[in-house]
Amino acid sequence: MQIPILSGIYTDESSDFRTSYPVNMIPVAKGQGISGGYLRPADGIVAAAVAGPGTGRGGISWNGQCYRVMGTNLVRIEQDLSVTILGDVGAGGRAILDYSADRLAVMSGGRLYYWNGAALTQVVDPDLGNVVSFVWVDGYFMTTDGQYLVVTELADPFSVDPLKYGSSEIDPDPILAVLKLRNEIYAVNRYTIEVFQNIGGTGFPFERIQGAQIQRGAIGTFCACAFGDTVAFLGGGRNESPAIYLGANGQALKISTREIETVLGGFTEAELSAAVLEVRSGKSQMQLWIRLGDRTLVYDSEASKVIGEPVWCQLTSAIDGFSAYHAGDLVWCYEKWLVADPLSDAHGYLVDTLSSQWGSDARWEFGTQIVYNGSRGAIVHELELVALPGRTAFGADPMIETSYSLDGETWSTARPIRAGVQGDRAKRLVWYRNGSMRNWRIQRFRGDTQSFCSFARLEAQLEALGT
Repeated sequence: MQIPILSGIYTDESSDFRTSYPVNMIPVAKGQGISGGYLRPADGIVAAAVAGPGTGRGGISWNGQCYRVMGTNLVRIEQDLSVTILGDVGAGGRAILDYSADRLAVMSGGRLYYWNGAALTQVVDPDLGNVVSFVWVDGYFMTTDGQYLVVTELADPFSVDPLKYGSSEIDPDPILAVLKLRNEIYAVNRYTIEVFQNIGGTGFPFERIQGAQIQRGAIGTFCACAFGDTVAFLGGGRNESPAIYLGANGQALKISTREIETVLGGFTEAELSAAVLEVRSGKSQMQLWIRLGDRTLVYDSEASKVIGEPVWCQLTSAIDGFSAYHAGDLVWCYEKWLVADPLSDAHGYLVDTLSSQWGSDARWEFGTQIVYNGSRGAIVHELELVALPGRTAFGADPMIETSYSLDGETWSTARPIRAGVQGDRAKRLVWYRNGSMRNWRIQRFRGDTQSFCSFARLEAQLEALGT
């Protein structure tokens, strides 16, 4: 009997069936002759030899080089991952970086700076106001102070004409962010999103596209990002609980499941407003990362298309339970995904040949769907995880454990087995004499990043108790 493992089930005290998404395991929608998809270890994080001057606050690739705001400094990450400090942009929470043809712009603490390759200069025109968010489009740097849309002058990006202010007025909700998609501007408000296009003229050069507005908005400035041909955002409309949507062409498609929205419901609105959305694309995967205070939720749009339902997983740096995932600010540069730790001065890159994080182990976990034998019960003689063992670090001999639940809440004592040493690629991961069930049963598997295995299938040998 084959038991699905790409997502599992558990229950809670509110008499609800809950979905258990894999933790630090990535669902891959690829058939291999064993199953229609498999779980592979989340990429590991390798630290650069020299740390940065502070915590990571944002990053971008410009002219083939990686730039970050770390601590209070704008820095350039060189190809050897050394750090060159370019100038001070001050404190002030997360930073935003974007660029024009000849300069890199940085928003830090409500201020706007330009780096031209030689010098860092602040925009001091008082008509600029407080910069909440900004983007470069059609020769302008467009910013918002939460009330107005502000553009710099075409001939002088250090100058702002207050007669050229625009606004997003379909709803009296504050503007939280501005994004660019298909060279159109998306003014992301708390409960609505309006779309603008460049029409030129002597006043505010952008005009609202009637009928393109979306009747939902984001909960925070960094809770929205461009995701493929859509805008992904965490938020909702008036009198709606927070959810995750993809917005385009005047429509908002919900991609969050009941379980994801239950997780979001465990945070206050103030906590959710500090979430960060970003994108990782490659290897036939299009991932949306939602960085929360105690984990990072990952949605894969390409795998969702193949499987036919939303595919989610979770990333954490905890060895037990959940804690914040210590990687973010994804930048594709130097043929690798560069990351920074939002909670320390570490920076580095992702690799798929190990799954440890910054040299430390983290846990992984996944569960199964309910095994139900038509109320007849069964004896569970054998469980086998069909896997790719033997890829562990040299000298490691890690363990994998399994436990089961007959009610979805309480779990049996975990039973460990060896996962196999390096080179032991023929090892079978088998548990014998696994007890019985009278009604139904859920199986759960756990390990840490030392057991570097992919899992394609769970096979169970059952003997029915009744006829």
